[in-house]
Amino acid sequence: MSLELSWGDIAIRLFLTVLGGALIGLNREERGHAAGLRTVLLVSLAAAISMIQVNLLLGVVGKASNSFIVMDLMRLPLGILSGMGFIGAGAILRKGNLVRGVTTAATLWFVTVMGLCFGGGQLGLGSCALGLGLIVLIVVRKIENHFKEDLNVTLTMIAGRNAPSEEEIVQAVHAAGFQVTASSVTIGENAALQEITCELKWRAPRNGPLPSQLLRELSARFGLAKIDWRVAG
Repeated sequence: MSLELSWGDIAIRLFLTVLGGALIGLNREERGHAAGLRTVLLVSLAAAISMIQVNLLLGVVGKASNSFIVMDLMRLPLGILSGMGFIGAGAILRKGNLVRGVTTAATLWFVTVMGLCFGGGQLGLGSCALGLGLIVLIVVRKIENHFKEDLNVTLTMIAGRNAPSEEEIVQAVHAAGFQVTASSVTIGENAALQEITCELKWRAPRNGPLPSQLLRELSARFGLAKIDWRVAG
């Protein structure tokens, strides 16, 4: 960082920070994530401004000959990074075995470091970080969507008085290649309706097609009034 910082230098650093934060923020915004455009922009700008402030203070004498006080300018960006740890932790949600928001927290951490680079004048490094970040969020995500993974699925079926037994449902689902991890039955008043719920494990791409053939077969075979298929997360 240079001791002499002009308003032109500040404008370039802030412009690149806004550009980087906007590109990454728009990617998160269009997918409906908690950390959208405004959040990412504010985080990256806060980091950049903190580094610009450090740059402006570089020429300040940190310790007089008769003083025990030392001005450690790097405490300011370090404090920014520590604060982002708390914000990132707040973005992570855990519900049972399902953990959500980790990528959101990592994105906030990333744009903070990117903002520190731009604010500190490392424009090349910050630009490389922006490019790599966009590759991870856009290109790698598309590749990731084709990978098969173990999905937790909740299958809920509502049947009338002649409802199949829980064992029949479990056997039919298991025969279709799904692993049943838990099941339950709820019987309505006068046994008019029964709700059968199965927790399944299914290995498939997260955004892949639903097993519509299985759902049609279950509905036709057992005369179900309603069938619901929900993938956790």
